[in-house]
Order: sequence, then structure tokens, then C-alpha cells
Amino acid sequence: MTLAVDAPYAPQKVIKPGLQWGAALKALRRLLKDKEDTVQVFEIMRALNGKSTARGYERLLTTGQGGRIAYERVEFAEKLMDREWLASFAPGTVGHAYAEFTARENLSADGLAEVSKVGVSQIDIKHPHAWFGRRTRDVHDLWHILSGYSRDGLGEACLVAFSYAQTGGLGWALIAVGAASRSRKDGGPYPYTRAIWQGYKRGKAAAWLLGEDYDKLMAEPLETARRRLNITPATIYDSIPVEARDALPAT
Repeated sequence: MTLAVDAPYAPQKVIKPGLQWGAALKALRRLLKDKEDTVQVFEIMRALNGKSTARGYERLLTTGQGGRIAYERVEFAEKLMDREWLASFAPGTVGHAYAEFTARENLSADGLAEVSKVGVSQIDIKHPHAWFGRRTRDVHDLWHILSGYSRDGLGEACLVAFSYAQTGGLGWALIAVGAASRSRKDGGPYPYTRAIWQGYKRGKAAAWLLGEDYDKLMAEPLETARRRLNITPATIYDSIPVEARDALPAT
């Protein structure tokens, strides 16, 4: 009897993360010129966030439920694209608020995922750090819900500052600083910079959101979740008139 022999295993090579400030700054300039150019956001993240992604994965393993979450390695974007699943959440829950938000803003998790793949080939590889990077990407719009920041220019700038505090990713920090610098340069009459700084402080004070079990979180009442996670109100952002919040680049 002849036994079939599998071909030798050829492991996928993963580019070691490093800081590419030149590429990040070029992408930031393009983003500040066109706030709808979301591709530049992912260029900045790829240039600066690699080390924080690896650190985040290792941190996940130290949490109470992180080992299970990492072992199961659910692709959360696929769940967020399940309309039946989203429709199952009761009014007032995080999941229901997310479903309403994405419908109102005409957003989809697969849309964000496709933008993140432009010009790169390693996003979908089967590697723990790549999976954790996708997880971080896919919860972005959920963090809009939890933080209370809308998708206007200022709301996005506040959320990237919040995200820097949560992830330690320098890409988030660069966009937040760029947005704050632009607001000061433009001499706007409203406290944009203070709102962005508060976004950072709120993210720092909150529980670590990347360690959450999002299946359970989606079913939790929104206000209950915010209290449990110590996500305080965005008082400065909320005090700025809605019509004045779109003077900054969105992400």
C-alpha cells in the first residue's frame, strides 16, 4: 500500500512591524486634504501600528476571557455583516444602536474591510497578530457607539484620540495630533483641541475594550455597558454645535 505524503509545510512570512514615519506623514497630508480618503488612514496604521498590534494580542492572552477569544479567533466582520444577527438585538442595546448607526450612515463592516486591503496582501493571513489587527479594525464603528462620537470630522478626531489611549498605536496618535494642529491653525471659534484631548482622556480612563467579548457586549443595554466600561460622557464634544463639528478630517 502506498501512503500519500503531504507537500512540505511552507510557513507564511509575516513582515516584522517597524515604524515608517515618512510613509505615515505623506498619508497624513493626503488625509488632511481629503477627509473622505479612508485609504490613507490604513496607510498610517500600517506604517505605525504594527508593534502595538502585537502587544495588544499578547495583552489579550492575559485577560480572563482573552485566551478563549484568541483560541476561537472569530472574524468579527463576518458577524457584523449578518443582518439577521443584528436584527435580533433588542432596542436600547449596543447591538441595536450599532444596527441603527450603520443603516443611518450607510456603513458596512465589509466596506471597511475592503478599504483596508487596498495595496496590501497580508491583512487576511492566518496569523494571530493579523487576526488581532482585523479585530481592532472591525470594532471601530462599535466604538463610535460606545464613545458617543458621531462620524463628523471632530467626532472622528476625538475617536482616534480615544483609540490611541486604548491601543497605544502611534498611527491613531498621529491622526489625532494632525487634526488638533489643523484646528489650531484654522483658528476655529470652537474648542476642537480640548474635545480631542478629552477623547484621549476618556479612552485612557475606560476599560480595555479590545479585551471584551463582543457577542455578549452587543446584547448589553448601551448605558449599562458604558457605565460598566467606565466610558464617561463626551461633554466638550457634545457642547459643540452639530453644524460646527465637520471642520476636521474624518477617518
